[in-house]
Amino acid sequence: MRSERLDLTAAMWRKSSYSNSDGGDCVEVADGFVGVVPVRDSKRPESVALVFGVSAWAVFVRDVR
Repeated sequence: MRSERLDLTAAMWRKSSYSNSDGGDCVEVADGFVGVVPVRDSKRPESVALVFGVSAWAVFVRDVR
């Protein structure tokens, strides 16, 4: 198991297109990282981000749709 830290200080986060201005529960993802997709809670951006492999994220998105 790899335990290296991913530097997310310059990450450009984007909210789900299903997000609205009512402050609903949303996740944000950051693009541009090779092989992984960082994900964080939009209500707590200072909190720890989860990092998923690209294939695992693709399966999640497919199943949510």
